[in-house]
Amino acid sequence: MRRYGSPLLLALVGAAILRISLFSELYLRYVQAGLRPYLVVSGAVLVLLGAAMAVVRRSAPDHSGHSDPEEDPGHGHAHSPRIAWLLTLPALALLLFPPPALGSYSAEREAAQRVAQGVGTFPALPAGDPVELTLAEFGSRAIYDSGRSLAGRTVRMTGFVTHGDDGTWYVTRLQVSCCAADATAGKAEVCGDGSDAAPPVDTWVTVTGTWHPEGELGSDAAWPPVLDATSVRRVPQPADPYEQR
Repeated sequence: MRRYGSPLLLALVGAAILRISLFSELYLRYVQAGLRPYLVVSGAVLVLLGAAMAVVRRSAPDHSGHSDPEEDPGHGHAHSPRIAWLLTLPALALLLFPPPALGSYSAEREAAQRVAQGVGTFPALPAGDPVELTLAEFGSRAIYDSGRSLAGRTVRMTGFVTHGDDGTWYVTRLQVSCCAADATAGKAEVCGDGSDAAPPVDTWVTVTGTWHPEGELGSDAAWPPVLDATSVRRVPQPADPYEQR
């Protein structure tokens, strides 16, 4: 069995990558949609490489008198350390139990790290209410738009629930540039929806309402922006849980 350890490990990792990228959309929990072809190719190459190594090792003659050249201490070949088998654990985890997308814990860690912007005017919003916005778009306009393009407009946003102090809660969404490793959070405080209690943490919701201005533009007092909600509807987690920066 040890003779086929390395090929098996390569094939296992490749199968895990194919499982999340070719046969499902789970890869969207970790990277942007545009990286899917690279994941598929990488997974296929690893599976083929593992199969090729297995064929070569099976056909290679054994001159040592042992069942496996890697087990012969005097054979002169490099040994595969047994600890390398620990690499099968993350591959099996990805294959059988893919980790969930980042949620409230990551959002709370990243919420204070906002991209510095200058106050200025933004392009006009599309006609018609409600207008669909991302959390990043809503936050940027609420905090930095001197033209107050959100004033009087009804907006609709989708994200997951995070909780604050004193019963406050937020609709939150993580934004990524490349993959989950560079995720940062955008959020809006939800007020006035008439509900008795905030939805549970990490519940996905679509919120409709109007912007409630607070604080001076560009100041810390304006963050996070506030939404006077008229509707809060629970929704399934989208296939792509992240917004693109």
